[in-house]
Amino acid sequence: MSSPPTIELLTAATPNGQKISIFLEELGLPYKTTPIDLGKDEQKTPSFLATNPNGRIPAIIDHSRTPSFPVFESGAIFLYLAEHYDTYKNFSFSDADERSEMLQWLFFQNAGVGPMQGQANHFYRYAPEKIPYGIKRYQNETKRLYSVLEARLQDRDYLVGKGKGKYSVADMSTFTWVRWAPWAGIELGEFPH
Repeated sequence: MSSPPTIELLTAATPNGQKISIFLEELGLPYKTTPIDLGKDEQKTPSFLATNPNGRIPAIIDHSRTPSFPVFESGAIFLYLAEHYDTYKNFSFSDADERSEMLQWLFFQNAGVGPMQGQANHFYRYAPEKIPYGIKRYQNETKRLYSVLEARLQDRDYLVGKGKGKYSVADMSTFTWVRWAPWAGIELGEFPH
């Protein structure tokens, strides 16, 4: 018999929405997914805003605590889950320097790759008017950020850690965005690593 879910993940099928479910799966935590329909602006409802006042996905609620504890912003969710549930540091780091590197790459994704590729997605797929300047600007910035990732992964398997590195939340956070590159009109052929 499995344990009842302790974590509720409020999310949608977007690059940003998928990355937390990867970490929850890797941790083996029982969790419940509450789908948020972005097309219906469910992320702007009072009940969702009580969990995330910024009205964005993903968010979690840790129901194992009393009272239940909400966490919003994907980087903060990664850190919360790592601090509370990755007790053996399988996907995070005890060493202060490696932890700092992990935070740098996690923030690189959250402050760079996600926002720039999100804008590339918007201008390439959803803008009511095709604006070539906007498409080109955000695709080029996403490619520039991918070139940073490419250089980092040139002679290593993972973004953080000694030697070839260790699979961590920095990789999980970045993977979902890179996986969706074609959705932004970006081909990954020039970024083999």
